[in-house]
Amino acid sequence: MKVYVRPNNIVMVGKAWEIRNKLREYSLHHVYVKTWINALKDE
Repeated sequence: MKVYVRPNNIVMVGKAWEIRNKLREYSLHHVYVKTWINALKDE
């Protein structure tokens, strides 16, 4: 599973079940994709 963070979007590459699990994991911390991208920029 790979996650590519770009300035305006996020690209996830992997099997469907891996992407689904990763989205569930990230949804616990971030409601919107924009907040997820901003949080990654701040790190």
